[in-house]
Amino acid sequence: MLTTDPWEDDHLHEECGVFGVYGADGAAALVALGLHALQHRGQEAAGITTFDGRDFHTHRAMGHVAGNFDSDEVIRKLKGEIAIGHNRYSTTGETALRNVQPLFAELSSGGFAICHNGNISNAMTLRRDLVRRGSIFQSTSDTEVIIHLVATSGYRTLLDRFIDALKRVEGAYSLICLTPEGMLACRDPLGVRPLVLGRLGDSYILASETVALDVVGATFLRAVEPGELIIISPRGLRSLRPFEAQRPRPCIFEHVYFSRPDSVVEGNSVYQVRKAIGAELARESAIDADMVVPVPDSGTPAAIGYAQESGLPFELGIIRSHYVGRTFIQPGDQIRNLGVKLKHNANRAMITGKRIVLIDDSIVRGTTSLKIVQMLREAGAEEVHMRIASPPTRHSCYYGVDTPERSKLLAAQMNVEAMRDYIKVDSLAFLSTDGLYRALGEAKRNDNAPQYCDACFTGDYPTRLTDQEDVEIPDQLSLLAERVI
Repeated sequence: MLTTDPWEDDHLHEECGVFGVYGADGAAALVALGLHALQHRGQEAAGITTFDGRDFHTHRAMGHVAGNFDSDEVIRKLKGEIAIGHNRYSTTGETALRNVQPLFAELSSGGFAICHNGNISNAMTLRRDLVRRGSIFQSTSDTEVIIHLVATSGYRTLLDRFIDALKRVEGAYSLICLTPEGMLACRDPLGVRPLVLGRLGDSYILASETVALDVVGATFLRAVEPGELIIISPRGLRSLRPFEAQRPRPCIFEHVYFSRPDSVVEGNSVYQVRKAIGAELARESAIDADMVVPVPDSGTPAAIGYAQESGLPFELGIIRSHYVGRTFIQPGDQIRNLGVKLKHNANRAMITGKRIVLIDDSIVRGTTSLKIVQMLREAGAEEVHMRIASPPTRHSCYYGVDTPERSKLLAAQMNVEAMRDYIKVDSLAFLSTDGLYRALGEAKRNDNAPQYCDACFTGDYPTRLTDQEDVEIPDQLSLLAERVI
């Protein structure tokens, strides 16, 4: 089995997208549309749960939203005016239907369904304690820990039990939950993962990104604030802040790569930020060259910004095919090795004999960059100068991003010159951390009080990493743990 997207496998991947609708006819269809818009956040599986006032209905499936939720028969079975949905991407832990969200359980208060974007960084510690006290887990997802904490809380009302559960977890989460009493949505006190609120007629919409609101025709109202808990019920919308206030640290990589360019994150147009990143990169590391070429599609906005600032022409020196699925059966190694060109191909007529500034969003393992550079040289590029629209990724993420172990991060093992030699480029430069902050409208990074979570670049983690510190977790339990959902 050949992955036809071998280069994108060398990118960091967001783990999921969440979408919720309260009070709309055909809520499931709206959720399916919203999940289509958020497909980039999770491509392994998708699920939708609805509530019709009496019963819960769920459909979960492996694969993309298209093909699983474009059937009238499937949507008709998902009855009700309230619905939540989830896109999943994970390469850590078990790939199985039991891990596909929304997760559902029957609690003493009734049905409870949950969607989660993020990662509970003390999930294994909590899970070990819950298992010792008799909890029986049905998945290997850290999200299920929240369900068990709610179920075993000593508080009386579901709302209080939910708050009690969240006060025990560490890490990052944007949650949407479905209950017989209504919908709950919450963002962790640091606001690491995004969540926005919109309105469609008399209905409320919750989503990971504003682009999903656009797709269903909803009006963006505002971002859910860090530490805010929203309750939507027949009585309307209420907002609570049950957690101790903390200085927000939203994920800076949402602006670099994760979010769609047509989204607005933390009040900033992602597209404009990425162009500004490219301009900062040009100011910091200009080079004499003939053209600027992006690695499509993630490097394109930064390449436009670099070209405009440097005065060099922007050209599509690499062409991406948008009509290839994620896998393709190949009969042998020789053909399999040619599979990279199913997804990207050098625009030979444009780049032969030219000095190229190649723009990409990041370098993870380095295998992506190595193959791209080799392809450009085989197509006749005279020089290849690589510019990366983020600082070196030296540290793993524990807040909901699929990051390799630090030993597999190229920038954690090599300095820039050694990376240049490994990738076989004529020059290599990364955006500085302060340059990234300037692109976001900040003068520089405040080292004493960082404005964003940038741990993948700096190693400055904003929360405890309890599961990483706890060396006494039994090996057999660790094998069941899914670090990221």
